[in-house]
Amino acid sequence: MSDEDDIMVVVPSGKALHYGSLEATEKSRQTGETTGQDVLAEAKEAGNINITEGGHFDFEAAEAESQAEVLADFERRKRARQIHVSTDDAEVKATLRQLREPICLFGEGPAERRTRLRQLLAVLGEDAVKQRRAPAQEVKKKDEDNITWYHEGPSSLKESRYCIAEFSISRAKERVRRQKQDKLLPATQKNARLQDLQKRIRSITNDCSQIGDNRPLSYCMFSPNSKMLATASWSGLCKLWSIPDCQHIRDLRGHNCNVGAIVFHPQATVGLPDSSCCMASCGQDGTVKLWNLVSDEPIADIEGHAPYRVSRLKYHPSGRFLGTCCFDNSWRLWDLEVQEEVLHQEGHSKPVYDICFQGDGALAVTGGLDAYGRVWDLRSGRCVMFLEGHLQSILAVDFNDDGFHVATGSQDNSAMIWDLRQRKQVYTIPAHTNLVSMVKFQPQHGNYLITGSYDNTAKVWANPNWAPLKTLAGHEGKVMALDVTPDLKYIATCSYDRTFKLWVAEMQGGL
Repeated sequence: MSDEDDIMVVVPSGKALHYGSLEATEKSRQTGETTGQDVLAEAKEAGNINITEGGHFDFEAAEAESQAEVLADFERRKRARQIHVSTDDAEVKATLRQLREPICLFGEGPAERRTRLRQLLAVLGEDAVKQRRAPAQEVKKKDEDNITWYHEGPSSLKESRYCIAEFSISRAKERVRRQKQDKLLPATQKNARLQDLQKRIRSITNDCSQIGDNRPLSYCMFSPNSKMLATASWSGLCKLWSIPDCQHIRDLRGHNCNVGAIVFHPQATVGLPDSSCCMASCGQDGTVKLWNLVSDEPIADIEGHAPYRVSRLKYHPSGRFLGTCCFDNSWRLWDLEVQEEVLHQEGHSKPVYDICFQGDGALAVTGGLDAYGRVWDLRSGRCVMFLEGHLQSILAVDFNDDGFHVATGSQDNSAMIWDLRQRKQVYTIPAHTNLVSMVKFQPQHGNYLITGSYDNTAKVWANPNWAPLKTLAGHEGKVMALDVTPDLKYIATCSYDRTFKLWVAEMQGGL
């Protein structure tokens, strides 16, 4: 066989290739004899032979594909030569394990294993190990954030839990009874009440403005009888003011640094003697001080937080317990009757910034700088709900008086509403153009929510559609805190501009 017989004949696409002699074909056609072509046609009609019509081989495409494969293999080998692989066999095995590849093949030595890893990295890319490692680290971090730590409490903790359970059961029964009565009211009557309330809110105006201190004000709260306002300042002073004339009553001296908050006992000014422990305040240096309404000096100090900052504190509705938020990533519960710490609860991965108790006293909600909130059952000590949704630190929390709605304000400029019955977030309010520093539901009814922000305004939002009702503008600095009087006549806001303002509805009927 000669070399010419091995030459492949390539037919361009679209051209037919004929075999045999044209002279023999023409002669057989004239004589009428049966040729091989006729036999082939008969066989095809009978179905004994199948021949693809118009088939051809595209040599150019095949050659281009072959060249692409060669170039890809060349580039892969080039990348493999440039990849640096550790000579430590243990590290090579660990990297293969992260890539989910066998760490050892039959008969494979360290050199072959290293070559195999280099070839894998040439195919997957040098960042393959980092990409596989990043999701695992995110899952691990999220699991760490969700871990709840429980400390073994003293013997008095069990008695405290019994006390809280007994107190909350009677309060819950009364709350459910009121809610059943409200449910029986006609819808038209409910809508008329809400419309009237919203008209009064839209008529809110500034009634009084007072300079509270020579340093920014950090917190304010009305007394339970609505006749006094307590303010806290960065100067370390706490002050009492009369309402509604905003006259100075007394300075409370005891803190040596910024005061984070000052709160009233739930029964102060309405059932508790003025000489008893009526107020509590916390400072940046970790001090917590208790005050009465007679002296300008603290009557007691609560120690155990230093050197960590205490950002917020709240009285339990029973008045017996005090909750404090500490920058050691925990919050504490203090029994003021036995004068000791009964609960030291961790659970946040960053400092706890704010705390609020449910009206019944059974639950507490905490917000942390880790952007998560947690709802705690004080009767069992368990975390019953995890509030995940904010993008940045949670700086304010509040319970609605209906017992199952929670509001949170965050550094991401939004406020979120959570439903404990559905165990989920039900609404996000794009509230402000700067961080939300305070959230407060309407006392007793919860028909609106007030948010304060570092954009120098406070806003009122309708419940349950969360439509904006009123913007309280007037401060020249950040709104640090706000409160509503229990008799629903006044709203107070305190600001970085060192002033506090009282807001009142021009229409009769209150807030």
